[in-house]
Amino acid sequence: MSTVDPSRMSDEQKAAHIKAVVTAEGQRLRERYPVLKSQDAIGAAILGFAWAGIAACGWAYYAGLISAWLCIPLVAVFASLTHELEHDLIHWMYFKKTPWAHHLMMALVWLARPTTINPWARRTLHFNHHKFSGQTNDLEERAITNGEAWGIKRLLMTGDNLLSVALRMGKVPKHKRLRLFVSAAAGYFPLGWVQIGLWYNFLGFHALNGVALLAGTEIAWWGWIVATMQVVDFLVVTWIAPNVLRSFSLHFVSSNMHYFGDVEPGNELQQCQVLNVWWMAPFHLFCFNFGSTHAIHHFVVKEPFYIRQLTAPVAHQVMREMGVRFNDIGTFRRANRWTRATA
Repeated sequence: MSTVDPSRMSDEQKAAHIKAVVTAEGQRLRERYPVLKSQDAIGAAILGFAWAGIAACGWAYYAGLISAWLCIPLVAVFASLTHELEHDLIHWMYFKKTPWAHHLMMALVWLARPTTINPWARRTLHFNHHKFSGQTNDLEERAITNGEAWGIKRLLMTGDNLLSVALRMGKVPKHKRLRLFVSAAAGYFPLGWVQIGLWYNFLGFHALNGVALLAGTEIAWWGWIVATMQVVDFLVVTWIAPNVLRSFSLHFVSSNMHYFGDVEPGNELQQCQVLNVWWMAPFHLFCFNFGSTHAIHHFVVKEPFYIRQLTAPVAHQVMREMGVRFNDIGTFRRANRWTRATA
């Protein structure tokens, strides 16, 4: 593809070359398929499709047509589309000139994913992420465990937002702990509070029943508790558990494809790798191929997620030529540091 010599280029020149090639490919695709120019309509259509899929799965579960074990992953797949839409919305890619439609989309993608923070608040964090990617003040990535050593603690933090805040409190100076707690609580209000309440009541109720069953007895719950838990169970299967699965998959992929801690400030070649090794496929199923395509976004910010999926073959080739890492699995051992250990 390329006639340039990477050995004679600085990292800044390599990044500029990647941007030029990927941008040109996106423009070529839009000229070949003019429908791709209807960005607002495509975004709205994808949102409608995602919500229709979520609603259909919920109805099918309620009607007894599918089991919980099928409903949960199916809803997670549809919800992953709304995460990609939210990310695009944060960058003002849909309905920038029609504010009411833009903010309605923001509200609907948040409603589909109660495990996430307020998307309007996330916009500030995400712009900060692009400005300081891989640095200690990249709060968005740090919040999803980027830079933490892998172990049981990080595993729990990756899959549970409440534990992510609680288990990092020990590293926070005492005079800043209240501020962290308040800011986290505000960021997750109100949907995150609902999610935490439903999820932990679900886990606690069924854990107690499980313990009683192992002890050879059962708990005589009051009727109103049983009736309430039937509603909670339905909401967990159709809304909460799919997003716990989706969030874990996304955070696992994102926190390990981004580098952290020793990244040269502003060096886009060091910010991300392409993480698309075969065994990541189950995680990619629930975060819409994030590890394979998100690194493209760090070079060409204003391309919507579905364009990145289409430009990926060309993007991957030029990124590889310019020295972007692919499937650097050692990052799991290095707590996501860019620098590889030397013998």
